[in-house]
Amino acid sequence: MSRRRHRPDTEEISAFRQALNEAGVRPLHSNRADPGRPRRADDAARARRAAATAAAEGPDAGRTSDGRVEAVRPSEYLDFALPDLPYRTRSQLKRGQIGWEAGLDLHGYTLEEARVELETFLTDALGDRARCVLVVHGKAWGGNADYPVIKSHVNAWLREWPSVLAFCSATEVDGGTGAVYILLRRHRDAP
Repeated sequence: MSRRRHRPDTEEISAFRQALNEAGVRPLHSNRADPGRPRRADDAARARRAAATAAAEGPDAGRTSDGRVEAVRPSEYLDFALPDLPYRTRSQLKRGQIGWEAGLDLHGYTLEEARVELETFLTDALGDRARCVLVVHGKAWGGNADYPVIKSHVNAWLREWPSVLAFCSATEVDGGTGAVYILLRRHRDAP
């Protein structure tokens, strides 16, 4: 038993095209999708969200802990990524192929000042919809500690920050093991 497909003749094709035309169907001029205009949140909605976030966190509520951290060596390579981050993105971050859009240098800050500066910097970067940022933490040993205090704390703090997808030590051009690239999550409802 053979399966032959019915081939429409020119009258059937003309009738089909006429029915489509009468229904208002127009031919496509491009085979690419049009994503439309990006959604823009109005300023009032953005202000309400910011007020709700501030009220939920309280005036002095930080996202990072002040607890004990695991000490890291000055030359240790820092590396962290969420499990579902694509391998290609993580590789690009490690090679410094994702351009960083803002930077912060924590040299000269006390531990508490560094924590506040880092939190403020990350919050501002998220508000600016930055994808990748650079933080220079240095490798200096702090005070009475026998390890680089700020580097060790930055390593712990970034793992706790909810919008950090990944971070790793920078390439030599951008500071090597004295700095980290941070890949941030972009929230869909941000402007």
